[in-house]
Amino acid sequence: MIPHTTSVRHLGGYRLWITFNTGEAGEVDLSDELDGPVFGPLRDPNLFATARQNAELGTVTWDNGADLAPEFLLDRARHYSSGE
Repeated sequence: MIPHTTSVRHLGGYRLWITFNTGEAGEVDLSDELDGPVFGPLRDPNLFATARQNAELGTVTWDNGADLAPEFLLDRARHYSSGE
């Protein structure tokens, strides 16, 4: 099964609660991933808070056009929940 996100909720800061079509869900902290011309602007808390589910892409997107691969997000959710 190719993973994709099914919902996203902003938790505050640079954290999101994401559910996946695999039946998994978890918190994702992106504070250490917000660099460069596309993701750097997401350090603005108001812009980061625009995170939303994009059904067409099957992942999280932001108002500036940024998006992350759902596989990456699932890996981050698994990593966070394992306490690593």
